[in-house]
Amino acid sequence: MSLMIRLALGLMVCCLAGVISVFGQPVKHAPAAPTGLVYHPDFLLHDAGPRHPERPERLKAIMAGLERSGLLEILVRIEPRPAAGQWLAQIHTSAYLKELEEATQQAPRQLDPDTRVSPDSYRVAKLATGGVLTAVDAVVTGKISNAFAVIRPPGHHALPDRAMGFCLLNHVAIAARYIQKKHGLRRILIVDWDVHHGNGTQDVFYDDPSVLYFSTHQFPYYPGSGSAEEQGTGAGLGTTVNVPLPSGSGDAEILKAFREKLIPAAEAFRPDFVLISAGFDAHEQDPLAQLRITTPGYAALTQIVAGIAERHAKGRLVSLLEGGYDLKALAQATEAHLRVLMNHPIAGPPAD
Repeated sequence: MSLMIRLALGLMVCCLAGVISVFGQPVKHAPAAPTGLVYHPDFLLHDAGPRHPERPERLKAIMAGLERSGLLEILVRIEPRPAAGQWLAQIHTSAYLKELEEATQQAPRQLDPDTRVSPDSYRVAKLATGGVLTAVDAVVTGKISNAFAVIRPPGHHALPDRAMGFCLLNHVAIAARYIQKKHGLRRILIVDWDVHHGNGTQDVFYDDPSVLYFSTHQFPYYPGSGSAEEQGTGAGLGTTVNVPLPSGSGDAEILKAFREKLIPAAEAFRPDFVLISAGFDAHEQDPLAQLRITTPGYAALTQIVAGIAERHAKGRLVSLLEGGYDLKALAQATEAHLRVLMNHPIAGPPAD
């Protein structure tokens, strides 16, 4: 069976399943507000080094695929603005931000074995973070229903005081704090389906009961964190949910994790806003890992998370690109992800 046929059948099954039942309830489609797309050509200027898998061609492949599909002309383009220092400082130390700025002035410079900066890297990373925050503003004010940010460099490995694993600024963590402090929404759900555990994001919110961090990832694998025993600490105990998956796991295993772990956790937590760290490197064609998620599988994951946002967060959802290194698979999975965001079901009335 060809990939395109598989994709069409997978999306049909996923969407029909969503129309019939989400959270065990009948659902219906409502007129969808537009879906936003964050992109800027300056995102291509970050240079991670020769033959590095995190390369500008990743974003070029996504944008070319969206143009071919016709989606690009109906998505609402969101122009990113560089994130203000006050928001970066909600997550990262002033010493680290200064170090990062100085490193780009001395570029090219290696920050860890996997992470290098070029002269434009810090500016581009701030623009990427700012694009996510601009998307948040548009969702909260109702200009768009939800959004996807086609950004680089990625962010979920970045720790408060250092770069790590291709990542400079932790965009999703900054966005969570921004939502809370700028818009007054208290409970934030972060769903991370990148093949690598988002150790940076977990570290930031490990003792914070206001952020539910849910991650599926290959384990054991880089960066070595993310065991099921890592559940948070202090007041945050129980608001970190890790579902480590062994090499070779595919759609059945990850969908089981979302249905049996994420949905009950979200039901208890009742998020006001949903963020997705959308890494597509768990794809069966990706060269950097050994999970076997298909393109229709990503559509099904998106359907579940969008249903959670509709049920609890009045549909408020922003998704942002993390990993994904096979260009063809990345473009196809992104398109499937966006198609669901552009027309997802409502599962009952939003929670108060």
